[in-house]
Amino acid sequence: MANKTEKLKDFLFAFGRLVLRFLFRVEVRGMEHYHAAGERALILPNHVSLLDPVLVALFLPAPPIFAINSYVARWLWIRPFLALMRTLPVDPANPFGMKGLIAELKKGGRCVVFPEGRISTTGGLMKIYDGAAMLADRTGAALLPLRIEGTQFSRFSYLAGKFPLRWFPKITLTFLPPRSLDIPKEAHGQKRREMAQLFLTDLMRDAAYRALNHRKTLFQALLDARDTYGASRLIAVDATQKTANYTQMIAAALVLGDIAAPVTRKGENVGILLPSSITTVALFLGLTRLGRVPAMINFTTGAKNVLSCSATARIKTVITSRRFVEAGKFGALVESMKEGGLNFVWLEDFASANVGVFTKIRAWLKARFMSSSKAKGNPDSPALILFTSGSEGTPKGVVLSHANIIANRNQVISTLDFTPSDVMMNAMPMFHVFGSAIGTMLPLLTGMKNFYYPTPLHYRLIPMIAYNIDATVVLGTDTFIYGFARNAHPYDFYRVRIVPASGEKVRERTRKLWSDKFGIRLIEGYGTTEASVIAGNTDFYHRPGTMGRLLPGIDARIDPVPGIDGGGRCYLKGANVMLGYLKADKPGVVQPPEDGWYDTGDIIHMDDFGFMTIKGRARRFAKVGGEMISLTALEEDIDILWPGVKFAVVSAQDERKGEQLILVTEKQDATRDELSNFLKRQGHAEVSIPKKIMTVPELPLLGSGKTDYPRLAELIAKG
Repeated sequence: MANKTEKLKDFLFAFGRLVLRFLFRVEVRGMEHYHAAGERALILPNHVSLLDPVLVALFLPAPPIFAINSYVARWLWIRPFLALMRTLPVDPANPFGMKGLIAELKKGGRCVVFPEGRISTTGGLMKIYDGAAMLADRTGAALLPLRIEGTQFSRFSYLAGKFPLRWFPKITLTFLPPRSLDIPKEAHGQKRREMAQLFLTDLMRDAAYRALNHRKTLFQALLDARDTYGASRLIAVDATQKTANYTQMIAAALVLGDIAAPVTRKGENVGILLPSSITTVALFLGLTRLGRVPAMINFTTGAKNVLSCSATARIKTVITSRRFVEAGKFGALVESMKEGGLNFVWLEDFASANVGVFTKIRAWLKARFMSSSKAKGNPDSPALILFTSGSEGTPKGVVLSHANIIANRNQVISTLDFTPSDVMMNAMPMFHVFGSAIGTMLPLLTGMKNFYYPTPLHYRLIPMIAYNIDATVVLGTDTFIYGFARNAHPYDFYRVRIVPASGEKVRERTRKLWSDKFGIRLIEGYGTTEASVIAGNTDFYHRPGTMGRLLPGIDARIDPVPGIDGGGRCYLKGANVMLGYLKADKPGVVQPPEDGWYDTGDIIHMDDFGFMTIKGRARRFAKVGGEMISLTALEEDIDILWPGVKFAVVSAQDERKGEQLILVTEKQDATRDELSNFLKRQGHAEVSIPKKIMTVPELPLLGSGKTDYPRLAELIAKG
């Protein structure tokens, strides 16, 4: 009888595999990792649908033991399935509920545990319980992540209204390399449990990231997104009320790319002098498709810096719009660029000379049916050139590849639960990495509707737009989101759930304003032009005042710096790190990071749980009387004394002490006595208190809102 039961079970399993392979085109990857994990292993799948346990049971080479919630095990409809699988009911409320699993693992069994404990309602990871990590800690079992992709789009998920669902999406099961629990031996009690939970969360995030493919071009990724989320899905709106779905965006990219091709050549760096809009995005995509490299020009930085950037990147041709130049009063800038030898191509001339009805129809048909598998391109080729702010010297060109941008998008969505039902309010300019790589490409490849606004400086208007479009995501640096919050009605951000804040440190007053006025917790992160988003706080782990923890797929090295305690110079490596710099000393030549390690120039402290805190820029430390002083930390405390006042602390040469500190401020009645008394109460030594206060009518700022330190040095030199 037992033999017949086993044969029936084998038949049902084989038949089930056959049906699911036929309906869902199930593909299993990484089986070498399954075998490498050995007999004593905890298999850890993500959980996005009711179909997941069935898939795991049918497609594992050997039947495992399933840990199942004892409450769920009592459901009548699930009992027939339990009869076919080896299960061990576990009561999560009972501290002794894991005893059976511990015994099985110690005997050398393979056990399946869904560490989220429930089906995802976001499409991303839910809370990760520490139970599986503690099982591994007590048994020495290998942790084997299993990433399930595709079932979130099935009718068996809980994501109706958030994801476009269909009956039979393609499903992949990907085993990732097994890991051993890595927690310091000296960690005990609650700290050990917290570390175990973070380790397991990181393991699952890393599995989510590594199961996604970044080895494609931006245009191929766009075509894949169209196939995933639907050709008619609305993905873009701009300030002119122009809208675009996937088909329209792809068609516009095809048209603009084709008509730009005759005035450029393959591999050429092409300047883009345009505001954020659907047309700009389509032009950007069209150029990358044909092997041109868009170089986004920061039109707020002045003719001197623009000409320097153009020379560094060897830009010969600039594409812009007469309407934009007139509206933005950039006529003088354009004339200076022409005098510098740059050739201008005007979008209005494109439209009048090259875009007819037949061209539009052909582009629409091609956009609707074009296949990503047939689109050619090298993911490691340059896709975008941005320029550093020049806040500490001559701007450098930062060359990002297609793979760099897509990898960072994958890192971010593996960490934050962005969904196609989100609506992004993006006022960050495309010459800023936050506005291009994140504010543009992330929503475009994730099925989100994105509202492009040409400037973040319209503090009163942007909250009103966010209210009218039901924005759920608002991007910005500290300077900008503080301006939005000050001018917003308390109900303007009623739908907002995620506010990523990066590009500069988030001040306490900004955090408090968003919390008190809107009940929103800011998601503070850490990013650079060279690597896009690097770290961030999340709903899983959040520590105000820190930049959060590294995103998956990024390695950090922190080297000690003489004279600085509690931190070191941070170097990064990962698929998101740039191809290299373009520098003025070798125009047009990409200079890659040494051994792949990008030097951030930031002094960073990382605690036992991986939370990162910037102590300052390496260049923003001054040595006064033999002591290393962080100018950034000093500025943070002065901001408490004089909130809302623009100021900066800089160092200047001093014959007696090496360097002296100078406070430059817009506060006309600032006194050194008030400053000194306050800083001493904050714990600062006399040596770290600025010796001189210089008042100015207006602090020099860059278009990004950051202090323009080269211009500040010129002001100080003039006295």
